Amino acid sequence: MAAPFTHRLRVHPADIDDLGHVNNVVYVRWVQEVATAHWLANSTPALRSQFAWVVLRHEIDYRAPVYLGDALHGQTWVGKAEGARFERFVHLFKKEVLVAEAKTWWCLLDANSGKPKRITPDMEQRLALGA
Repeated sequence: MAAPFTHRLRVHPADIDDLGHVNNVVYVRWVQEVATAHWLANSTPALRSQFAWVVLRHEIDYRAPVYLGDALHGQTWVGKAEGARFERFVHLFKKEVLVAEAKTWWCLLDANSGKPKRITPDMEQRLALGA
């Protein structure tokens, strides 16, 4: 496995809920933001015009609260590919403290037809790259 891909995240005032910390829905956005940044860093414009990704399932465990002004980063790596789907792991950190961890299942689609597309060994290798 390659080193995890790392992406910086920002906490915006609109992310804060009535309890004064980041709302749990924002973590879902961050998981997708980290995954998208990984795809953009390891794909080409041609691949991005050919393929699209959709989430099939999210599992998120919240470990610690995040507040406005906190410096965050996410790390991601992929697991095993099966047919058109694969698992992706995302850990969100405040400095070195793990604040949330997610496991998501993604499906590769043909961008034109919207139909699932089998993940090839080349695509699996591309997804396994850190950056």
